[in-house]
Amino acid sequence: MSRPTWPNTVAAMPLHAVVVAVIVAPWVSLPAKLPVATLALLAVPVVVPVVASPVLTAAHRSRLARVGVVIPPSRDERVWRSMARLRQLGYHVLVGPLLLLALLAVIAGWLLVVVGGTSLLWMWVRPAGGLPHSVWEACAWTVAAVVGGALLWWATPLLPVVDARCAAVLLGPGDGERLSRRVDDLTESRAGVVEAADAERRRLERDLHDGVQQRLVSLAVNLGVARATLADLPEPARAVLDDAHDQAKLAIAELGHLVRGLHPPVLEDRGLDAALSGLAGTAAIPVDLTVRLPYRPDPAVEAVAYFVVSEALTNVIKHAHATRAGVVVDGGPETIVVTVEDDGVGGADPSGGTGLAGLARRVASVDGDLRVTSPPGGPTTVRAELPCVR
Repeated sequence: MSRPTWPNTVAAMPLHAVVVAVIVAPWVSLPAKLPVATLALLAVPVVVPVVASPVLTAAHRSRLARVGVVIPPSRDERVWRSMARLRQLGYHVLVGPLLLLALLAVIAGWLLVVVGGTSLLWMWVRPAGGLPHSVWEACAWTVAAVVGGALLWWATPLLPVVDARCAAVLLGPGDGERLSRRVDDLTESRAGVVEAADAERRRLERDLHDGVQQRLVSLAVNLGVARATLADLPEPARAVLDDAHDQAKLAIAELGHLVRGLHPPVLEDRGLDAALSGLAGTAAIPVDLTVRLPYRPDPAVEAVAYFVVSEALTNVIKHAHATRAGVVVDGGPETIVVTVEDDGVGGADPSGGTGLAGLARRVASVDGDLRVTSPPGGPTTVRAELPCVR
């Protein structure tokens, strides 16, 4: 933001002077005996500033915008009886006249500094019949002018800053609205970051699936063909070939798990129901799956819901010693509720630095809420509420 300037502040003074004239003139022009028609003039200082407030506000915003002080409009300033309109009226009726008086005081102060600083010169030009009457008095005026000039040199640049600050506070949105706008901006920027991260995961998944994984499959096939056709190889060479073939198949399997961990292709192609069905079908324990989604959610929310189920089932298999698990996904008008329950030993603690802590952070990235209920002895319930961003 550019620094407010004195010419810009001086340009506002005609507007402030008009408001002062509107407020003061009716009272000055009232006769001693007030007829009924003259009483109508008493409404002018109230009605005119209120009616002209939007025009004056726009003029001051345009004036300050020329020096880089951008004052955004308030959301409720179109409503006549609102705090935004009341703040704007306070600026025009109270702060504006005070700024005008301050400007006049600064100008008068500099004139006095100039006159007092040239006292000795005036004594030399008009040695008799003028002011000051003596050299000592002229010296006193000069010293006072130096001190006053120093004070004005410090105070004069403050007036444009005070003008811009008062205008920004009273002509712009209030503290609550500014905070609300800041929260909205942060929410929007975080949503953009989440979407960018999800898009990057999808890109990595496609590159790995279509590039590296296909080359490994081709390598495994060639090694298998070589092992089947080259029967006269020495035993050490055959052992190396068998080991290379096994390592290639293992690498393909691990890469497949990595690709599904980044972003399973079926989730993007066929949606959450199909992706969770495949996840439940490959689990080491029986999983009862129920998905009730009347619509397909936002891709970022859909990915978080999938990883909630994936991470929760992984923890069940690794730590819970459970024999069964149940997954329920319900879609409502405002939230998607994902519930994963098992019949294991319980005792899961999200604050213990396990995968549940990372899962809670992932849920929070889309403004969701994760709750874990896991008393000792079980059962354990993981419940995630995700917003229905579509």
